[in-house]
Amino acid sequence: MSDGVDRILEQWAQERPDLDTEAMEVFGRIFRLARIGGDATERAYAEFGIGRPEFDVIATLRRAGEPFQLSPGALAASMMLSTGGTTARLDRLERAGLVVRSPDPGDRRGVLVRLTAKGRDIADQAVAAGLAEQQRLLSHLPPEKRTRLNALLRDLMDGL
Repeated sequence: MSDGVDRILEQWAQERPDLDTEAMEVFGRIFRLARIGGDATERAYAEFGIGRPEFDVIATLRRAGEPFQLSPGALAASMMLSTGGTTARLDRLERAGLVVRSPDPGDRRGVLVRLTAKGRDIADQAVAAGLAEQQRLLSHLPPEKRTRLNALLRDLMDGL
């Protein structure tokens, strides 16, 4: 069985048989899978009026546990974003009533971002919908192959 990546590799083999395209084969599939999975998950989040950027913020706050609040700096670090990128997301989420910002009682110059009840509800529903979509995408693989795939991807990440 071949796919689009195989066709690309065949073309390179024809035009540049001197190239070792093994890495292109692996990363080409990883990139395509990430796009397919990301798009499907994004559609699941859209049902709740949010996109991936907003989901990242409310999910990070939800995972933080009670009282579901973090500083903007902690949020930015968790999401590997600049503070400017985080501020833009927080502005959108605050306008939607999913988060509130308040002064940090432990730091006069600081601010805390807290998930509202509505934000918690949306986070819970969106994470369940996103996971259901991701599980659907993996459903054709038997459990032992999913376990092996996870192990191989973890090994690849560990080596980087």
